[in-house]
Amino acid sequence: MSDFPLLLLLVALLSPLLSAVGAFTPSVHPSALHRHRPATLAYVDQHTRHRSSLRMQQTSTETDVAAAGEGVKTAGAKRARLIIGTRGSPLALAQAHETKRRLGEAFPELAEEGAVELKIIKTTGDERLDIALAEIGGKGLFTKELDVALLAKEVDICVHSMKDVPTYLPEGTVLACNLPREDTRDVFISRKAKTIRELPDGSVVGSASLRRQAQILAINPTLKVVNFRGNVQTRLKKLEAGEVDATMLALAGLKRMSMEGEATSIVDKDDVLPAVAQGAIGIQCRSDDTQILEWIDALNCPDTKRCVDCERAFLAQLDGNCRTPIAGQARVEPDGRLKFRGLIASPDGKRIINVDKEGPAQDAVNIGKQAGEELRATCGEEFLKEIQEQVGQAFLKTPTIGSGPTA
Repeated sequence: MSDFPLLLLLVALLSPLLSAVGAFTPSVHPSALHRHRPATLAYVDQHTRHRSSLRMQQTSTETDVAAAGEGVKTAGAKRARLIIGTRGSPLALAQAHETKRRLGEAFPELAEEGAVELKIIKTTGDERLDIALAEIGGKGLFTKELDVALLAKEVDICVHSMKDVPTYLPEGTVLACNLPREDTRDVFISRKAKTIRELPDGSVVGSASLRRQAQILAINPTLKVVNFRGNVQTRLKKLEAGEVDATMLALAGLKRMSMEGEATSIVDKDDVLPAVAQGAIGIQCRSDDTQILEWIDALNCPDTKRCVDCERAFLAQLDGNCRTPIAGQARVEPDGRLKFRGLIASPDGKRIINVDKEGPAQDAVNIGKQAGEELRATCGEEFLKEIQEQVGQAFLKTPTIGSGPTA
């Protein structure tokens, strides 16, 4: 009995509070709860499935990017300080990664995670593997799409194998930097002979280069040279499958991918003079981008740049492209003098004309120009016309090995 008054007091105190709560609580019929619940659950299920789908898409994208070599920026992510445009081949990615590493070593702010990003850009030259380069436009097929991305500010720099870069550049861009040059020589790869000179008569050699073709046929006119395109890995697979008896590749590319062990032998420059700018990596940027110019200038190798500039000046003087068998190599001696050797040949290798020039290294461009003028005067315009005619006729006869997508 003594607890009853206390209970009445508690009820009296709580009643106003319960009434207030009731005023703010909507009256929902049980059947209404039943009708609303499935819609809520449907939304949750849809939202969950959407998030799951996004996770699957993200995982797929990350897998594709990892397989390609390095990240393409996710939509909505913060822009990197510097975006490198590159082709997607293993060699191109190796060169882009080398550039990224050197930038990080030179500038701490570019070593931070996400500061430098790689953007893979497909070029026409990478996709059209069923036809000789010279027939569909030559060197520019490996750079055109990169040029467009650079001028559109989708990328800040483009990393190139310099031997693939035309002697002309789009207005508003500049090749401001060359990394230290790798070994410029070619390598011979075969399971049937140790050197090009030891190949049996009539052997089939795969090469996409008129420069190599001319010099190979000058060594042995009985050899058959077929157009052989694709990235390094693709060509090696075709060789292993017996589609050709031998091939030649740039030693620099193999070394950058730690694949120099694939070489049967290194070709002497006296047998096959390397391509203009072979073994050199070039970095292209917009000519008015002062910050980028400052960054990449720190990576430049002055001797490499002088040699590359000399060789490209020589090539430009001869209007050289993939339709002309031209080779050229410059080197800076310890005494500061630059020595250059160049040649032009007929595609059948029956005629090769050489030129040698030297001078102060700081005069590299003029040395290249003078060498080109001298060689042009020696061979004559008629010989240059004959080369183009011979190249055009060869397209109708030369089979293509290595068509299809690159591996």
